[in-house]
Amino acid sequence: MSQAPDFDPASVRIRPAATVMLVRDAAPTIEVFMMRRTTKAAFAGGMYVFPGGAVDDEDSSYEMASIRECFEEAGVLLARDGSGRTVRFDEPVAKARFADHRRRVHAGELSMTRVLTDEGFVAQTEELAWVAHWITPFGEVRRFDTRFFVVAMPDDQEPLHDHIETVESLWVTPHDALRRMRAGELLMLPPTVANLEFLAAHESVESVIAAARTVGVPPRILPKVRWTDDGRIDALLMPSDPGYDEIPER
Repeated sequence: MSQAPDFDPASVRIRPAATVMLVRDAAPTIEVFMMRRTTKAAFAGGMYVFPGGAVDDEDSSYEMASIRECFEEAGVLLARDGSGRTVRFDEPVAKARFADHRRRVHAGELSMTRVLTDEGFVAQTEELAWVAHWITPFGEVRRFDTRFFVVAMPDDQEPLHDHIETVESLWVTPHDALRRMRAGELLMLPPTVANLEFLAAHESVESVIAAARTVGVPPRILPKVRWTDDGRIDALLMPSDPGYDEIPER
């Protein structure tokens, strides 16, 4: 990949974004929900990702952005009803109603806050554990300041890609996802790989959430691109790589 001659990387605004890893127990280990983005996507086209996206003006926090994106992209509503139970889509009427809510939220016709208020639900913002913080490297045409969260998949809901931004989806163990990534079967960006490695160290949802709660405020990770003189990528360097500190942070 090379930069267009008229592209000014300093003009690219860094947008706040949020991503959520849905995890479930699948003895003897855990599984995480992943989706493949359409190859037509302007960012991470064809990549396997977790539900997530840019924070909107109506989102009150990164956590709320995660909940909205999870509902839009995966059809999973991370909320509890008045009795404290996680939302259930196990009845045909409820399933159809929330499918319509999802379509309207995705289309921008209805806000996530309105859905929660009208249904009498409380978003599970406090249950989202913040585990990682990544920033897209300087030089990319789209840049995001992204927070990664992890949460237990609610019962009686079934995630599914939206057929718009994402075209395939699967439940996969972190170990298998990493193996398939190394084999070239699943394309992933470095933050996705790093978060899978975090998940792979655990064999239960309880263990993952407990570990996530000990992270506190995750360190900000900003990969840096080393470019050749003719504007091509020479290497993508991580903070621990030799030569990383020689590249200015922008």
